[in-house]
Amino acid sequence: MVSIKDDYVSNAKAFAAADITVPQYSQAAMTKTTAADPIWVHFGGGNLFRCFHAKIAQDLLDKGELTSGVVVAETYDEQVIDDMYHPYQNRMLQVVMKEDNTYDQTLIASVADSIYYNKANQSGWDKLKAIFENPSLQFVTMSITEKGYALRDLDGNLTAQAKTDIESDPEQAATNMGAIARLLLARYNAGAFPIAMVSTDNFSENGKRFETEILTIAKGWTKHNLVPESFVDYLQDTQKVTFPWSMIDRITPNPSETVAKILADKGLADTTILHTRKHTNIAPFGNTEATHYLVIEDAFPNGRPRLEDAGVILTDRETVNDADQMKVTACLNPLHTALAIFGNLLGYTSIAEEMTNKDLVKLIRGLGFDEDLPVVKDPKIINPTDFINELVNKRLPNKNIPDTPQRIASDTSQKIPIRYGVTIQHYLDDPTKDVKNLKYIPFILAGWCRYLLAVDDSGNAFTPSRDPQLDQLQKLLADIQLGNQDDAQIHQALQPILSNKNIFANDLYAIGLAPKVEADFKTLNAGPGAIKQALAAL
Repeated sequence: MVSIKDDYVSNAKAFAAADITVPQYSQAAMTKTTAADPIWVHFGGGNLFRCFHAKIAQDLLDKGELTSGVVVAETYDEQVIDDMYHPYQNRMLQVVMKEDNTYDQTLIASVADSIYYNKANQSGWDKLKAIFENPSLQFVTMSITEKGYALRDLDGNLTAQAKTDIESDPEQAATNMGAIARLLLARYNAGAFPIAMVSTDNFSENGKRFETEILTIAKGWTKHNLVPESFVDYLQDTQKVTFPWSMIDRITPNPSETVAKILADKGLADTTILHTRKHTNIAPFGNTEATHYLVIEDAFPNGRPRLEDAGVILTDRETVNDADQMKVTACLNPLHTALAIFGNLLGYTSIAEEMTNKDLVKLIRGLGFDEDLPVVKDPKIINPTDFINELVNKRLPNKNIPDTPQRIASDTSQKIPIRYGVTIQHYLDDPTKDVKNLKYIPFILAGWCRYLLAVDDSGNAFTPSRDPQLDQLQKLLADIQLGNQDDAQIHQALQPILSNKNIFANDLYAIGLAPKVEADFKTLNAGPGAIKQALAAL
């Protein structure tokens, strides 16, 4: 048996026997260099980072184009650091699962240090601050999901925690944005050194959102005389601080028991999947697909490594936005969310298995080709039609990707304004198009409202995926039971949801789309089997 903790130089034959590619650099030397001259900090130590960003760093380290590794800062789950990074010397195994049933396995050792960054962990709180005070630090990347940026509630008001951050000593910051603003304040106080703050989270205009939330905290601090106005000036000076936009795409589901068994059979000792108290699923290995894209706005005021030599596309903001709008608002994410919603309602536990249902395939093809693609601007670097075809015909049906509708359905209330609201807005803005002609999008939105009842198409209760607005939304639908066909009651329950601009980016009543959603909801709620029948008839 071979362990990812083994010396990959002296035990090279054992790794080769297990079909594991090993790093071409010294992790010890890289760690020492990083401690002296850190270059790259990443927030969010989950599976996407481990399978994608960490591999980018490894490719550059292998080529000698990077000598400093990544410092990982986990803000949410201390067990990720304590039980998964530290015991395994900050290493992991990347498993790329191909459509032809073959697997590529690579030992990743590009993480130099891993920190639980929370004020409750004083040593990590102090260590990361010192790293940000170092002028060598060039950039930060982020993968903390949409909800990690949130400072406002469903009604658009600052949360109690955000208000407390804004009104209190920056050293006491509790929100992600407050805690990161604290680090930027430390960098400003140390010499106003330049830095790029790169959100690589999977939503549109991510850099803009990141910048907005950081400035919300910083301006709040200046209002309460906690920091000087010059700190806000520093954050808004693009020669000093940038918030580049990005588009990221790599389906990376939770670690799979099936993959764990395959690895164990090949001779890997480290295959136990950790299910943390905070509901994180992580393992010494990560399973991911072969197809991947990362497009980043090339705005790095303190320099950067040659990320393009590891497959990253560096370009201007407009091209990033076009690529991102293509993927996040049209050609992938909306299709994924549609499968998540209806997969839960129809009892599926596999995205690939859903792709054997001709009516679900018809739904996402109609959404992608008929409604999304007509309003997509071609980013030129990726062909939108080819992208959807690859997704529908190759990526989603890949049974070696153990992805589930339950994973994709998490935080849907946070995703809808981007995944569907942007396309809706395109139809509103285009005088040659009529938003009322949309068919698939209102059907999917109705499906989400039906999903909130937490009753599947057979009439059985199921547990919805975690969502920060789930309790509030379900209370609004508390009086609606499966089989309810009363138009007035359905309208009364759905009205506060469908009119909420924070969820849909528009009041769906004001734009004339809500009646379609209500009608589709009524159809989907007619009784057991109604969803299957409605999909077939769509």
